[in-house]
Amino acid sequence: MQRVVTAELDLHVDGELDLILSVAVATGVPVASERLSLVREGADLAPLEVTDAAGSRLHRLRVAPGPLQVRYDARVLGEADAASASDLDTAVYLRPSRYAPSDAVFAQARRQFGGLRGTDLLAAVEAFVAETVTYSPGLSLGTDSAVTTLATGQGVCRDYAHLVIALLRAMDVPARYVACYAPGLVPMDFHAVAEAWMDGRWLVVDATRLSNRRGLVRISTGRDAADCAFLSYYGANLSLQRMLVDARVEGDDAAVAAASDPLRDDRASLVTIA
Repeated sequence: MQRVVTAELDLHVDGELDLILSVAVATGVPVASERLSLVREGADLAPLEVTDAAGSRLHRLRVAPGPLQVRYDARVLGEADAASASDLDTAVYLRPSRYAPSDAVFAQARRQFGGLRGTDLLAAVEAFVAETVTYSPGLSLGTDSAVTTLATGQGVCRDYAHLVIALLRAMDVPARYVACYAPGLVPMDFHAVAEAWMDGRWLVVDATRLSNRRGLVRISTGRDAADCAFLSYYGANLSLQRMLVDARVEGDDAAVAAASDPLRDDRASLVTIA
């Protein structure tokens, strides 16, 4: 399976600032080719690449005022090795976090899912979030947590992921947030899903049901969206003037549909990010 991913960001920087990008695919993703360019007034800039403990690759640099163009593309061949979990991971991903405050939804989770365990619990949480939250672009805020999503019943992919994560943690299942490229996603954008540590592997949960989990390409992994922002900046302001994200599967028609058509994803199946 071949997947091609692209991200284009046109920024305008108002003052000198520290810029951190998270658009490159994660460590361990089998990349055949890859290119990241940052161009300011015709000059190529060279960011520092750092990798966090979860394998997320961050690109950081000091930027002067003015326009900045960010271009990233990669061709992914085959599948990544299955992600593992240390004893520290399973402890950290059980704790409440800023956008997935599992302690605040504990009572709801125990009432809703009491007695369920294993994959039955996973399926019940996915179905509950899918059926009670409406995908509503523009109606949620970047500061909304799982508590807000549970109360309002609306949000975008990050809100679905946060609610899934919080409910699973409240039921004593380690869960984490993954930012990813998603072939076949409509509307196309950076996507977010949850992963649950169960039976010795990280299983993907996408309660939006807008992606085919078999085509996902990992960008970053963390406790919640605070760890996985595609763009962070400190010291001044900037404006995002244009953004384009694309992800597609290449191959014969059957292979493309099997990995990118959300309707071809059997939601009862157990899937890891490949």
